[in-house]
Amino acid sequence: MQHRPDPLPPHDPLGLVDLAAGHLTAWAAAPDGPGAARLPSDPGVPVLAHTLASVGGGTPEARRAAAHAVAVWARNAGRGPGHHGLYDGGLAGTLAGLRLGAALHPRLHHVADRLRDRLVAAATTRDGRRRGVRLADYDLILGPAGVLLAHCAGARPEPGHLLPYRDRLAALCDSDDLWRLRTDGYAGHPHLAWLQGRVNTGMGHGVAGVTAALTAAVRHTGPAAGDALRRAARWLEAQAYEDDRGLLTWPGAGLDGRTPPRDAVPRQAWCYGAPGVAWALWDAADALGDTGAADRAAAVFTRLADRYDEGFHLCGDGPADVLGLCHGAAGVLVVADAFARYAGHAGAAGLRERLTALLRERLPGALVPPSGWSAELLTGAPGALAALLTVAHGASRAWLPCLGLR
Repeated sequence: MQHRPDPLPPHDPLGLVDLAAGHLTAWAAAPDGPGAARLPSDPGVPVLAHTLASVGGGTPEARRAAAHAVAVWARNAGRGPGHHGLYDGGLAGTLAGLRLGAALHPRLHHVADRLRDRLVAAATTRDGRRRGVRLADYDLILGPAGVLLAHCAGARPEPGHLLPYRDRLAALCDSDDLWRLRTDGYAGHPHLAWLQGRVNTGMGHGVAGVTAALTAAVRHTGPAAGDALRRAARWLEAQAYEDDRGLLTWPGAGLDGRTPPRDAVPRQAWCYGAPGVAWALWDAADALGDTGAADRAAAVFTRLADRYDEGFHLCGDGPADVLGLCHGAAGVLVVADAFARYAGHAGAAGLRERLTALLRERLPGALVPPSGWSAELLTGAPGALAALLTVAHGASRAWLPCLGLR
């Protein structure tokens, strides 16, 4: 399917470039201060630096601030838990950060290449669970879905580098009911007991993230994963229900014959609910050439755009929940921008304008020192600033595969 890119919004006159540059300068002066990331390998700082440096007409001062922040970040890159995931301090997040930071410090490409090869070699020799899975066995945050997408950030990946992750995910999606993605090991868990024995639907920890990764695999490696992608998308589409606000949305885990909930759930975000899941379904349909499925996913987003209520759907106690990428306005913004740009979706363009205005209004106040808002990509200030630079200033989109977007 061919789509005409949606035109960019007008130039932002409110000093967003200076705001982002000032934030990176303050972070670099105190990378372990109140606004630090929990884990130094998180790609938030190099993502923001990359987007800031890519803005056309950006000032030399902004580019210097971006380059300095990457240099400070790179000194600690790779330190942390040592797992292979994209987030929570994983090495795939380090890879994405190095690749994007290399636009400012080209020598980082060599470091990124070595880390890429290390990750691929480990994935080639590692056998994962095929039943009783944990989140790290498949998901976008910790698992192979996220590692595959990290290889797509900042560079066009060689197909061979994606194959071990693609084949792992395809093997887990070898049945229509996706039974291999039923999780185990969470009985009695203080936060995840609700997921025991069930299949998560979300972008961060569930089938939407697997779908996004398989979509990228189809685009970069060819149709071999097409059947697995179709199964994942069909299962995901079948879990949708209508809430009492008239939204078509998704429960946190598959319905398994349960009656769908009726009460509206406030969180409609990148991670859970209609925005991230609808995008995963639309992009999968686009990659597979399935116009009917693409139209159905676009219809879901039409309802969301018509009924999205900032006062209800942006909920939480701080900027991470209200403004961030994972739970908040920035995540819905970049999804709306993707729908507007690639699907030519008029409703998404309107929602994009509303959320752009909201972030322009609220971000400066959220960054006033001594702000403790973290430097992580998904929940921190760098992600929200990078989203706004990308949408409102036409900054580089090379970081968006970290969200299953493009």
